[in-house]
Amino acid sequence: MDTATHIAIGIGLTALATQDPAMSHSMTATATTLIAGSLIPDGDTVLKLKNNATYISHHRGITHSIPFTILWPILLAFIIYVIFPHVDVTHIWMWAQLAVFLHVFVDIFNSYGTQALRPISNKWIQLGVINTFDPIIFLILCIGITLWLLGVHPYLVFFPIIGILIIYYIVRFKMQSIIKSQALKHIHDEHHPVKIFVAPTMKFMEWRVAIQTESYDYVGRAYGRNITFSDKVKRQQFSPDTLLWQIKSNPEIRTFLKFSSIYRWQIRKLDDQTTEIRLIDLRYLNKGHYSFAAIAHLTQDQKIDHSYIGWVFTEEKLQKKLYSH
Repeated sequence: MDTATHIAIGIGLTALATQDPAMSHSMTATATTLIAGSLIPDGDTVLKLKNNATYISHHRGITHSIPFTILWPILLAFIIYVIFPHVDVTHIWMWAQLAVFLHVFVDIFNSYGTQALRPISNKWIQLGVINTFDPIIFLILCIGITLWLLGVHPYLVFFPIIGILIIYYIVRFKMQSIIKSQALKHIHDEHHPVKIFVAPTMKFMEWRVAIQTESYDYVGRAYGRNITFSDKVKRQQFSPDTLLWQIKSNPEIRTFLKFSSIYRWQIRKLDDQTTEIRLIDLRYLNKGHYSFAAIAHLTQDQKIDHSYIGWVFTEEKLQKKLYSH
């Protein structure tokens, strides 16, 4: 989820924690614990200061893993105890554990996903039923927070909200399942599907759809049950005799191949005889532009001159980013 929603969850937990006698003595310590606990797994955002490849490789990786889901609350409880020595450190740790767990748990429901089962498995868990920012969830949480601040008992506010959100998630899973079935019907007669991806946008009834078959990639949108494919391209095989295979150890290319669950790649010659290899993530088509990509320019002797990975929303900005690296 996005930072604003994680903060809203932290405030909601703060409201509930005020009903714990051991936490009710210091609102400052309680709020700091729950809001910090709701944000701390995203501390890997500082890796952006190094470069995009490092950040994308590790974001929602080890910081969302099983060991760190256990370690973050211990660290947070220690810091809170140092700052507020009068608090009940056991209860601080328990509430911090709940906040950290909820952060990691809700993150698995969007298309970015997490490595929440690491080190048992390094697989990215991407359920893809909730957009990274879901305005409905955020609005429900904000209404709850407002009611609590106006004096309504937190149990009367947030327990019904938990029930509403559970129902909402179930509805989203059902919608995703229906759209998957409809999408597969569209192409089943022509090709055999290899991969299918269905994920929501910020609009409740609008979903992104991408299907890979043995021969073609299909990318489009679903509006309710109505699915329109706007992009169909013949696939290139990723095999040892391809140029992409030869440069797969490049940090940007390697990161893309590790992160993207459904993608395609293209090669073209530029006017200066440079060879461009571009990988695009089929999950992120927006207004005719694939916003998440990795790109590399190779000289005539097949050495990488420039490379870049990241989210860029126009071709002009992509080229600027490429040549700044």
